[in-house]
Amino acid sequence: MGNICGKSESEAFSQPGRVLGSTPTQPERVSVPAHVGGPPRTLGGGGGSAPSPAGGSNADAEEVRRRAAEAAEARAQAASAKSSGQLGAKLAAQKKQTRNDTLQEISNNERRQRDADEGAQARIHQ
Repeated sequence: MGNICGKSESEAFSQPGRVLGSTPTQPERVSVPAHVGGPPRTLGGGGGSAPSPAGGSNADAEEVRRRAAEAAEARAQAASAKSSGQLGAKLAAQKKQTRNDTLQEISNNERRQRDADEGAQARIHQ
């Protein structure tokens, strides 16, 4: 079987081989700088002891967080207030259903299906 993603000609043997026990040539190594710069930081936390680049304080960060939360709440209220038509009304009704309501609806559907099947069987055997 062939390789679908590979090239059609075999390039594995296009170069001369090497003797067993010999090592292949190593590429040149790139030097890594000893000091990258800046204080060490941890990822994620955000509440580090290092001052922010803009020179803000902890109170400014709290103010920004509060404003972001208010904006998110405003977006959520605007999205819920929008009328999305008939489909949105059906979705809202489905979300309001409890687990018992859903199970009761499924049970009723199953009963109706069985009654319809029994009626069809009775008509066939008459």
